[in-house]
Amino acid sequence: MLKQRVITALILVAILLPTLWVEALWPFALLSLLFVAAAGWEWARLNEAPGVPAWGLGAAVAGTGLLLAGQWGLPVWQALPEGQSASQGHVHALTETLVGFTVPAPLWWGAALVWLLGGAMALRHGSQHWRAVPMALRAVLGLALLVVAWLALAEAKLQGLNFLLSILCLVWAADIGAYFGGRAFGRRKLAPSISPGKSWEGVLAGALAVQALAALWLWVDAHVGVDSPSLYSHLRQGLGAPGMVLAVLALTGMSVVGDLFESLIKRQAGAKDSSQLLPGHGGVLDRIDALLPVLPLSMALMSLCHGW
Repeated sequence: MLKQRVITALILVAILLPTLWVEALWPFALLSLLFVAAAGWEWARLNEAPGVPAWGLGAAVAGTGLLLAGQWGLPVWQALPEGQSASQGHVHALTETLVGFTVPAPLWWGAALVWLLGGAMALRHGSQHWRAVPMALRAVLGLALLVVAWLALAEAKLQGLNFLLSILCLVWAADIGAYFGGRAFGRRKLAPSISPGKSWEGVLAGALAVQALAALWLWVDAHVGVDSPSLYSHLRQGLGAPGMVLAVLALTGMSVVGDLFESLIKRQAGAKDSSQLLPGHGGVLDRIDALLPVLPLSMALMSLCHGW
């Protein structure tokens, strides 16, 4: 199993790294859209719509993502002209404000509100109530959550590689901190009916790990040549140090909500993993569940720092 996990991880890294390294957005945007469309296929299968409907939802995720990207001018299809950076119009200096967004900020706030209210309701009422939601509504919700997350992912890459990685690593640090903190100190169960292995102590350990990561990243931004300020530098500049700490805590909490929400869906489906698309790792949803709320909320918080 470990060998399989390592081989899959190495293949994914070999595919992903070149798209991260180039300055143009489209290689990363199209590759990530493929993965998110696969997550749409998994979502449908977990929600009692296998076969053709699952393929249809995957295609709808890809098509809607491309449609909205074209509507708002995300450069998904074309390479940028020579000499023009992918972040043209976005000032990458800590002393300057970041100029606008390609995707309208109200979309991020709408997604954040859906995650905050809907996620809380779903986790409170459990998997049996999730089954009672009409399948069509579940499909539309999955389509919306996945497309918005992909748009936020593409927008984050447009801001710069350092900015994108600072969001991704926030989720990974929260997950790793929670895992080891929970194993060492876990006593009080967080949501035993949904994910028996998670504990409040693990969540606290994850939150501390993310705060340590933020402090380290602020130092890197100040002392290492990076292509763009990280999420943490933007938050500190726009909200001050206390505001940054609170914002990072909120993002950490939402990463837990995303993880638990996917666990709830898998539990009502009687599935251990969202699929076996990634041998040794489960499915795509298993890998991006915590990112689904964190990505749009990160962009929403950026709008607080730099305007609409």
